Amino acid sequence: MPANRHRRRQIGTPVAIFGNRSAGHGKGSCSHEESSLKDLAPEVFKQSSPHRIAVSLKPSAQQKHRRKSEPFRSAMSMLNFYINRAGRNLGKKQVAVLERAKTELRQVFHKTAGQ
Repeated sequence: MPANRHRRRQIGTPVAIFGNRSAGHGKGSCSHEESSLKDLAPEVFKQSSPHRIAVSLKPSAQQKHRRKSEPFRSAMSMLNFYINRAGRNLGKKQVAVLERAKTELRQVFHKTAGQ
C-alpha cells in the first residue's frame, strides 16, 4: 500500500473544494422560508381557494418570532418560496390559484399592490 493512503479526489467536486463537507449541507444551511413552511397547516398550498390560502398564511406569519420584516412580507415570501420550489411539479390550475393568492394576501393584510 502506498505511503499516501488518502483516496484521490476529482478536481472540482464539492469534497475537493470544501474538504470533507459537501456544499450547502452544513449546520444551519436550511433556509428560513423552508423552516417557516414547516410551521404551516399541512396541505395549505394545495387548497383550491386563494382566499383560504391567504387566510392560512396570515396567522403563521404574525406568530413568527424569527422574521426580520413585517408579517405581510413574511407571508408573501412563504408563498413565493413555495411557488418557486414546487412550481415545476404543480399543474397550471394550481399555479394560477397560488398567483391569485398573492392578491388575496394583499387584501387580507390591507395592502395595495404598490405598497
